[in-house]
Amino acid sequence: MDGRGIEVSAAQRAGGKGWRALALLAVAALAASAGVNAGTATGTFTVQATIASACLVTTNTLNFGTYSPTSATALNGSTTINVNCTSGSPFTAALNVGSGGGAFTGRTLLNGSNTLTFNLFRDAAFSQVWGDGSGSTFTVAGTGSGLLTANTITVYGQIPISQDKPVGTYSSLITVTISY
Repeated sequence: MDGRGIEVSAAQRAGGKGWRALALLAVAALAASAGVNAGTATGTFTVQATIASACLVTTNTLNFGTYSPTSATALNGSTTINVNCTSGSPFTAALNVGSGGGAFTGRTLLNGSNTLTFNLFRDAAFSQVWGDGSGSTFTVAGTGSGLLTANTITVYGQIPISQDKPVGTYSSLITVTISY
């Protein structure tokens, strides 16, 4: 006991160093026991993204070269259209008559007021006029392979024989419409 009647441990009498060690040990035990009584809770959440249907189209020029009205055979040519649509997206490719006018039964290339008749087809036999699906025209259907992978479609063109026209460059601008 100390002079006040309070019991003093040997550790306290040794300069209080043991008291501090005992206090630290008690704090450590309390912290460890708090971990034993701690609980956990879990939850979940959804992560999602949506990919919308989309298509891109790129085209190339169809250049017939030089036409000769004296040739016994029609002048044929071809070009390609590249359609990039999201994977699995169905699409339809249609062509208009063109800036040269005419009709789907005979489109026209223009050089001023001079015209040269031609047509566009979806088949190499030149039997299925590629148009907008109206009348007796056809469109081309496909399924997207991905926006980074092109579906290449061939356009076949033909200028019929025996068109005696003035010298010059004849042209028409065709619009490709991709519906998806």
